[in-house]
Amino acid sequence: MNVIFDTDPGIDDAMALYLLGRHPSLRLRAVTSVFGNGPVDMTTHNARALLGLYGLAVPVARGAAGPLVPQGEQHFALHVHGDDGLGGMAAQAAPLAPLDPRPAHELICAMVNAEPGAITLIAVGPLTNLALALRHDPGIATKVRQVIVMGGAFGVNGHGGNVTPVAEANVICDPEAADVVFGAAWPVVIVGLDVTQEVVLTEEYLSRLQGRGQGAGDFLWGASRFYQRFYAERDGIRGIYAHDASAIVYAIEPDAFTLRPGPVRAVTEGIARGQTIQDHRDLGHGRPSAWSGLPIQQACVAVKPERVLAVFDAAFD
Repeated sequence: MNVIFDTDPGIDDAMALYLLGRHPSLRLRAVTSVFGNGPVDMTTHNARALLGLYGLAVPVARGAAGPLVPQGEQHFALHVHGDDGLGGMAAQAAPLAPLDPRPAHELICAMVNAEPGAITLIAVGPLTNLALALRHDPGIATKVRQVIVMGGAFGVNGHGGNVTPVAEANVICDPEAADVVFGAAWPVVIVGLDVTQEVVLTEEYLSRLQGRGQGAGDFLWGASRFYQRFYAERDGIRGIYAHDASAIVYAIEPDAFTLRPGPVRAVTEGIARGQTIQDHRDLGHGRPSAWSGLPIQQACVAVKPERVLAVFDAAFD
């Protein structure tokens, strides 16, 4: 599977990128950065530094610095990921990977058009770059093999939002972009909090990464200390959720997940801004609704946590 990884590193992004770059069934072709966990200059630097650390020779294209529709002052998740976005470990990463001169959405369009049907987009940050790519060239929707999104929350398994009671972080950063991406004529799989918060990388599990992966395990153990403290204080767990890594595992072992079909919308205004809603029961019984005419997309509603953990662990052998 040929992959463009759209990301806002981020500690869990760093874990996902390592798995993506190491698994033999995936071929990482490029990385595109986006604002989210930090400002885009920070996330771009972190993407380049992580690729250098992991020894992955692929280009990075700088992406969107803010949402499609500006909403005033931006707020980043530095309280979750640390002032450098990597739990204080960014300075320990390796020399920077090369920066492509094109903006992220142009790189996406160029690569997809060059290889129709071959490229999978895995997006684990706000979906602004993908929406901009669709705006730049709507025809790419029929040429992308698949879009895998880490984002959203549908209330399954008792999991609501993690920024508001209904909104997940990546979607609420740019719900207009999310609504565009979910409504486009390409196949989307949404790996949301409904399943990612069912997979916990415990402190014991994370500690076993040390000394493995040619330095990557030590780096990720160190970076995850800040991340784990956040979840211990907020949720009372001794570990971290496998948010972004779960999207990569879906690409590798999709049968570890249960999917639910139906058109998906992202709420763009009001107190539910950022909520993801899937019409999986056709409650309108065929009558016109806000979901009418939209493509059927897939939302993950169940996961086998032990398989996600096993796939991630095996990448360090």
